[in-house]
Amino acid sequence: MTIPEPTSATGIGPQGGDRIPVFAGLGCYLAWGLLPILFIWAGRVGAGAFEIVAWRTIWSLPCVAALVFITGQAASLRRLRPSTWAALALSSFLIAVNWSTYVWAVSAGRTISASLGYYILPLLNMAAGAVLFEERISRTGWIAVALAATGVGLQGLALGEFPWVSVVLALSFCGYGIVRKKAAVEAQVGLLVECLILFAPAVAYTVWLSHNGHGVFGVTPAATGLLMLCGPATVLPLALFAFAARRLPLSVMGFLQFISPTLQFMVGFEAGESLTPLRILSFGFIWAGVLTFAGQLWFARAGARKAVLQTASPNYLKGTTRRPY
Repeated sequence: MTIPEPTSATGIGPQGGDRIPVFAGLGCYLAWGLLPILFIWAGRVGAGAFEIVAWRTIWSLPCVAALVFITGQAASLRRLRPSTWAALALSSFLIAVNWSTYVWAVSAGRTISASLGYYILPLLNMAAGAVLFEERISRTGWIAVALAATGVGLQGLALGEFPWVSVVLALSFCGYGIVRKKAAVEAQVGLLVECLILFAPAVAYTVWLSHNGHGVFGVTPAATGLLMLCGPATVLPLALFAFAARRLPLSVMGFLQFISPTLQFMVGFEAGESLTPLRILSFGFIWAGVLTFAGQLWFARAGARKAVLQTASPNYLKGTTRRPY
């Protein structure tokens, strides 16, 4: 992990006034947060969850291939080691589980449960970092994890069953992130390889659907257009994320990442999914954990910025530094 360059007083980035990375970060999380709407619309024209996932994979391939060639990363495909291909085969399985569970949850009217999974994801990542990478977690961080765990437990009581949708989504994407962290490959190139690995099963499934008269692709313009749109709707946010993550401080990305589950929660609520008092209480604990986590990021960033200022100007806090003209 590279250390971000010192930011300006605005905390936006090295140049402060350049807001393009901020807009890119906002764009990727807004797109991810509103993605359930696309799946809901596809379901309304007759597409099943697994057909949506299959076409999402198929149409992501040309989109990410174009992105890899445009950014000049195509040559790195030839340099991938067998161990990297093996890691990407595992990450392909994990992202297939994640996509399938997520699209199924949205199609089954469980978007709010899906949003819970992505609320607890950063906290799960923090715990995984402590266990697998010996990253230090402060007392505040453990409090955030404990609050989130309490929220998950209450969610299970509210649903009357183990909240498997939320847990599978969080675990699969956390595992995906761990595998990709260890694999020496750029984000776009890695996604291209994953789409290549999943392409044949996806095509086989859509052919089987069409042969048995269950597929909706090509039946109506609306169904065809929505399923084709799943490709760019998958790849574009990733490109925006890759652009923003390289240019924004980790603390800023940490705040922005909660936009997605919040929008997913709102989409589920607008779609008429039920919210019992116990379920609201469970989200209260989750949101408390999120605020604790975000507050820790904020104060850590503020402390780092203060240290940079003190190093750059030892007399700054004494009020003796004159304004340069």
